[in-house]
Amino acid sequence: MATDSFDPAQIPLTELDAAYATIMGEIVATGVAPHYAELARTLDIAPLRAKAVIRRIIDLTPGWLHPGTEYIASFPPFNNQPTQYRVSVDGEQRWFAQCGFEALACRWLLPGQTVSVDAPCLLGGEPLQIVMRDEEILSVDPPTMVGYTRSMVGGDAATRPFR
Repeated sequence: MATDSFDPAQIPLTELDAAYATIMGEIVATGVAPHYAELARTLDIAPLRAKAVIRRIIDLTPGWLHPGTEYIASFPPFNNQPTQYRVSVDGEQRWFAQCGFEALACRWLLPGQTVSVDAPCLLGGEPLQIVMRDEEILSVDPPTMVGYTRSMVGGDAATRPFR
């Protein structure tokens, strides 16, 4: 089935949910997002439909494809391409986070496991590490670590703390 033979906006939510869960499950299990042809086989759909499904999911989320390709570059909270945010699970590093804040969300996808995020400080280059398990922060090094964002987060600008 050709990608343009149907309206991607009309892909059923159940199909998008199944694809999303499959992609996220593959990233959690292996550290790598599946190619659309692999997703097609897993979901038992045509490869071109799987490509359209991925594009639709990417349109609906803060993820993205690598420019000029069909490869998933980012599927929050994970990044399929290496970033400075290295995520280790129970001591094994094979994941990367999309950004410093998304790195904190990785723990929700790995219940009961120790999740460590290691990154250089973007201002000084010193090593930063946060270790978490479920809702517990086990350690923060250095203990004065803070995060900043250019995004408008935290409510109304008049009452929002500096970010």
